[in-house]
Order: sequence, then structure tokens, then C-alpha cells
Amino acid sequence: MNKFTGAASRAAVIAALAPVGAFAQDKPADLNIGITTYSSGAASVFGVPARHAAEMLAEQLNAGGGIDGVPIKLHFIDEGAGLETLLTEYRRLVEDEGMDVMFASISSGVCNKIAPLAEDLEVINFMWDCGTQRILEDDDYEYVFRTQANATPEVLAPLAYLLKEHPDFKTLAVVNQDYAWGRDSWELFQAALKTQRPDVEVVAELFPAFGAADFSAEVSRLQALKPDVILSTSWGGDLDTFVRQAGQRGLFDQSLFVLPLAESSLQRLGDSLPEGAIVGARGDHYFQHPERRDDPEFQKFNEDFKARTGEYPIYSVYHMVQAFAALEAVYAKAIAANGGAWPDKEQIAEAMTGLEFQGFGRPLTIREDGQAIEAQLVGVTGISEEFPFKTIKNIEIYDAEPLMAPVGEESVDWISSFEPGRLDISGTRFEN
Repeated sequence: MNKFTGAASRAAVIAALAPVGAFAQDKPADLNIGITTYSSGAASVFGVPARHAAEMLAEQLNAGGGIDGVPIKLHFIDEGAGLETLLTEYRRLVEDEGMDVMFASISSGVCNKIAPLAEDLEVINFMWDCGTQRILEDDDYEYVFRTQANATPEVLAPLAYLLKEHPDFKTLAVVNQDYAWGRDSWELFQAALKTQRPDVEVVAELFPAFGAADFSAEVSRLQALKPDVILSTSWGGDLDTFVRQAGQRGLFDQSLFVLPLAESSLQRLGDSLPEGAIVGARGDHYFQHPERRDDPEFQKFNEDFKARTGEYPIYSVYHMVQAFAALEAVYAKAIAANGGAWPDKEQIAEAMTGLEFQGFGRPLTIREDGQAIEAQLVGVTGISEEFPFKTIKNIEIYDAEPLMAPVGEESVDWISSFEPGRLDISGTRFEN
């Protein structure tokens, strides 16, 4: 069964069995979904594919009858317009245009501001892509949920892979974007490294400005320090530029690169990425996912996306797929719980806890704190005979729960309590 029409079909069956007059008047003409994504700026290399995915999924969903017969209507806000404009537009869409659900946002810095605003406006908000773990750990929300993992498993999985595959490294440097995600992800990685390898020396902590176009100062510093490992959780145009300038200056010859978000840059970087770099996918997202690549539905989505955009999907696309899968699943669950009648937002919020849904990776579940549990895919870059860019080899997919702070605990405190050997873990291994 098609995952994007399956939930709607189940809801349609429920609707067909219920008294028509009892809920028909309560259904809206449209289900309005507001989506924030980068349509401009360096991060648009990441946001525009997600927008294409949302448009594809909405077309597919509406062609199948919408959600319980209600078509969805999308409204986009450009995250690249700046935070003040974004917050104004977010408020306008909710208060003046009557959004039923918001998908926001990509940037962790934006999500830090959006989450309390969504709570104040009492609108259901899916954090569909942003990574910082702090939002749902620092505060309790009634209307804010995350339909993918947070930073904690997304940096612990690459670290576990590094510790297993390259146990002898002695020095490490970090080059992260200077904003919430870059700082928070490094804090998590560093806390875990101290518990697992206290002997490793961190020789440089570099935080260039978000959107930087020139990394010559950072590259020169790294050339002089010669760390065994260079970690960067940067993403989008920032990561692409750093990798190109690092390669031009020979850093690949002296250091192992660990790039937890580089799945999204593989196609753009082409031959600029070295072989053997450790890359992650912020979840188990990959157009050659070893457990899904023979699935006809997965293949068709990837082919349709390639035909529409000229590119294969990247993890921001699959995060959007997951947000839509959660949307369908939660409405089906809430409608069923409401005896077949259209639910209000409080019933939708209630149905989110314990929600099970699946995009194009392994199944996900929303915990009681609103955070999704999501598996993590990590591997190394290698030459492909099939594609004109590096692909991911020696993939390992890690179960999420061992890498997630328990509900009610803060990730940094939880990680700091790790015993030595805590990250001597293995996922499902795929040799290719």
C-alpha cells in the first residue's frame, strides 16, 4: 500500500461508515499547511529540493483524495528572507490565513524562535528538519513536535563509526557553522569524545560565520596543525565551499574528514569529496538506501523526483517525506479516535504522542516529549561506476534508541555519564 495514500484510505473507510451529516459540515474545504524552507541564499541548495518534494507529495496526496477527502493546500515562507521577516510571515499565515499545521523549520536558530511562537499561537508545528536537541529538552510544548531525529543520535552515530573504523586517531579539529546547530552538535560530540577517548587532543575549535564564502583562514590553520581528524557538521553551501577549498589546499591528504551531514552534498561536490570520508545522513536517508533500494515505491519516488528536478533526493527531501507521512498518519489516528469525525487541533496534538509512521527509511515513533525516534545511516565515500559523484560505501544503520537521551534527560548530561566503551556499538552492516 502506498504510504502516502494508505492512511488517507483508512480514514476514508472510517468516513464511509460514519453518519454523513455528523461530520461533513465540520470538514474544512482545504487543509492549509504552512512550510518554511530556504528558497534563497546559500542554504537553498538544501531548501529548494525539500520544496519540490512537498509539491510532489501534495499533488500525489490530493490526486488520491486528500486527507479524509480534504485536499491539502501549501503555503511557503522563505527562511532566507531573515528571521524577523520569517517570524512576521509565520504569524501572518497562522492568524490571517488560518493555517491548520505548520512545518518549520530547517535552521536550528529559526526553530529556537519558532517553537515558542507556535505554542503562543496554539498551532500544530512539525519541526521537519532542524536538529538542535535543546528545543524539546529545555521546554515542554503542547503543539510542537519533531518528525525526525535530533542532533544527539546524528552526531553519536558518526562518532561510533569513527571509533570503530579508525580507533588510533590522537588529534581532532572541528570546523562548524557559528550558530545553534554548529555549537550544539559540537558540544554533544565533544562530550561523548571525552568519555570514550579522553586521550584525544582537540587542537582547534573553529566556528566561521553562517554563510561564509571564504575558509582560507580556517584551512591555513588546519594545514599547520595537521589533525588526524577534521570534523564538520556544517551543511548546504557552507559545507560545499569548505570541502572544495580544503581539497584545493591538500587537507584531504593529511586528515580524515568526518562529515555527519554530507549525504546532502554528494551530488553537488562530485569529485571534490575524497574517498574514505565518513559521512552521515541525519537519519537513515539515502537514495541508495540498502533496505529500500529494491522497493518499487521508493524507486518510483526517486525517479519522479529526478525527472522533476534533475537531481536525486537528499535527506531534506526525505525529511519532508516523513513530515507528510506523519501528517497523514496523525489525521487518520485522530479521525479514528474521534469516531470518524474531523478532529480539532487539540485532538491532533493528543494523537501525536505514540504516533507511528514511515517515510522512506525505517519506521519512526513520536515519544511523549514530542521527539521522533529515527535510525541513523553512516558510511564512507567511495567511487561509483554508476553515478558521476561519490556514493556511500560500507553503510551501517544504527538503531536510534541507544543513541537518544531518555525522555526528561538533557543530552549533554546523559552523554557525560557514559562509561568507557559505551559507543562500542554496531548497527546493521552493508558491504558494497
